[in-house]
Amino acid sequence: MAAHSHIQAFFRPTLLVCALQAALPFLAGAAQAQTTEATTTTQLEAITVTSSADASAEGLSKPYAGGQVARGGRAGILGTQDNMDTPFSITSYTNELIQNQQARSVGDILQNDPSIRVARGFGNFQESYFIRGFLLSSDNIAYNGLYSLLPRQYISSELFERVEVLHGASTFLTGITPSGDGIGGTINLLPKRAGNEPLTQVTAGTASGSQAYIAADVARRFGPNDSTGIRINAAHRDGGTGVDRESVKLDVVSLGLDWRSSNARLSADIGYQNHRLNETRTNVGVSAVTSVPRAPDASSNWAQPGSYSDERDMFGTVRGEYDINQNVTTWFAAGMRKGKESNSLRNFNLTDAITGAGNTYRFDNTGEETVKAGELGIRGKLTTGAVKHTLVASYAYFDSERKNAYTYDNTNTQNTNLYNPVLSGLPAFSGLAVSGGDLANPNLTAKKTLTSYAIGDTMSFADDKVLLTVGARHQTVDTKAFAYGTSALTETYKASRVSPAAGIVYKAAKEVSIYANYIESLSPGSTAPALDGGRPVQNAGQILAPYVAKQKEVGVKYDGGKLGASAVLFTTDKPRVFTNAANVYGAEGKDKHQGLELTAFGEVMRGLKILGGVTFLDAKQESSGSATTDGKRVIGVPKVQGSLGAEWDVAGVQGFSVNGRVTATGSSYADAVNTLKVPGWARLDIGARYLTEVQGKLVTIRARLDNVTDRNYWASVGGSEGSGYLVLGNPRTFSLTASVDF
Repeated sequence: MAAHSHIQAFFRPTLLVCALQAALPFLAGAAQAQTTEATTTTQLEAITVTSSADASAEGLSKPYAGGQVARGGRAGILGTQDNMDTPFSITSYTNELIQNQQARSVGDILQNDPSIRVARGFGNFQESYFIRGFLLSSDNIAYNGLYSLLPRQYISSELFERVEVLHGASTFLTGITPSGDGIGGTINLLPKRAGNEPLTQVTAGTASGSQAYIAADVARRFGPNDSTGIRINAAHRDGGTGVDRESVKLDVVSLGLDWRSSNARLSADIGYQNHRLNETRTNVGVSAVTSVPRAPDASSNWAQPGSYSDERDMFGTVRGEYDINQNVTTWFAAGMRKGKESNSLRNFNLTDAITGAGNTYRFDNTGEETVKAGELGIRGKLTTGAVKHTLVASYAYFDSERKNAYTYDNTNTQNTNLYNPVLSGLPAFSGLAVSGGDLANPNLTAKKTLTSYAIGDTMSFADDKVLLTVGARHQTVDTKAFAYGTSALTETYKASRVSPAAGIVYKAAKEVSIYANYIESLSPGSTAPALDGGRPVQNAGQILAPYVAKQKEVGVKYDGGKLGASAVLFTTDKPRVFTNAANVYGAEGKDKHQGLELTAFGEVMRGLKILGGVTFLDAKQESSGSATTDGKRVIGVPKVQGSLGAEWDVAGVQGFSVNGRVTATGSSYADAVNTLKVPGWARLDIGARYLTEVQGKLVTIRARLDNVTDRNYWASVGGSEGSGYLVLGNPRTFSLTASVDF
């Protein structure tokens, strides 16, 4: 009965559903007409079959010159857009780049984006990302357009074909992120699909720390006109890293299916990932010191024996499109994830910045999460007078249930040192340890339901030289908090709001587009944590009201065919959420981020590719209620950051390429009053690739060396709202792989 009511809630009647129902008679007639025309389209269909991660007729956006990025990407409900046609900033990194840089995770790829810096979550090892100075946690990444369906802390690169970054606020386009971040941008990962040519590829490799790696990638198309595709990816990684005593074990497997006819397309994915970390180097808390410590040796490790993090996830999605006629298309998508995680953590709290003295304490937690997400939509084209319209309407649904339990023992500390670690065995919990729930059997602690309706119109004027997009999304947030141990309802909050958006593109020339937009980001109110930076929170469990961030952006884009570039100015205002001096968690004041993004990509000359840019940021706290923080810079956000990479096909040596990338970040602060200044840094990474043929089989050898100079530096500051902990950069790290295509 509960399942039946869930389905009813998921597909409750909406304006969109009513519109689809009204169109059914016409849809049936269109289907009959398509059937009678099948004999005239069969040959064309056989020629144009392409892989389509999102079940769209267009398939993936085509790679730009150089193959490192695509010509465009998905702009939420507007669908896949060419960069020159959209009033938003989108970068889509390709699988070619992912493979050639031997990227292991989403974070590795995002090092190429000058507006993004990779950080780490508080108290665990999940990736988080500063986009335009705003945080986006990895559990808010979208998979084929649906949020939170992929593993929460770490996403292996074998699971995706493209990494798409939509820079800036996006509530109208994509809906709100489940955890309330993503104000500076959102990330969408596209799964792999079978291409037109059969693929059987096996890869083996090794890396620093005697780490071993093996992977397989198999794809086939079959059926009439190769209408059905299947792609299987599997990988195993095991061993040490460049950091002393640290080890990682990864098992991942995914299956992608797709099918298409002349007027319908379906795709489905199912995947599994098991990721385990042992004695991984922890964050460094600096709330108890008055200066920033020098960075220790990059290969050193202060993690305590017995500390670990284990995450296992099973997930799946299905997506489909149906062309009612040549002007109207409907779509649906649905997905689900079930994940479990457990960790025993002993974060380092610095007490003396000069000597490196500090302490740790044991903090264990376990969690289980079930996520369900879905979307229905309809898109159509029509003309009124001299104006062309592309209309879209959609309904989105998201539901998550979180079970959690923890025990922390912050009065039972063990002394150690940042520069000369003192290792101690895993201590038993003392009688003063604080627990919430049963670690062996965590109970329901949070439930979140997000629903929304969106409608938009892109109008084309003056022979398509002017494109105007307007739209709005009505979003409802329903969140509930439950007591640890009993699951008794303690807090509930439900609210709705309309988030508008408007954008315009003017094509000043064939190679130049000028654009501007206004768009908002709506975030569900977060739940006050039990601990924040090691401090007990007085209003733990309280759900905050949703808050709104407002963005204005103008930019210019250039497409010279072989070389592309853009310049973007933006300003975004956002309410601040943090734990104040009274240990009360809430929204106080606001942050104002202003910036300039300059990017370039493509093929400068035959055989020479570039990718990168620079971002200038002015991120300040305003109306904070305190003279000590008003006008101060936001924690963890530098004034300038950038990355520039190049790849060169060596002339005279067929199949041989070399590449390099410089990543640089200015200084930032680890506290709200800006007394803890963290030095900036720059890092050089290099790589090489050689393609050859052995006994008729294509062999690709790739080698990479990250942090060539073995620099010691604090790679990130913070990664959780209001916290300024430090994360040490990785040491010089070598990796080598060989791929064989059978």
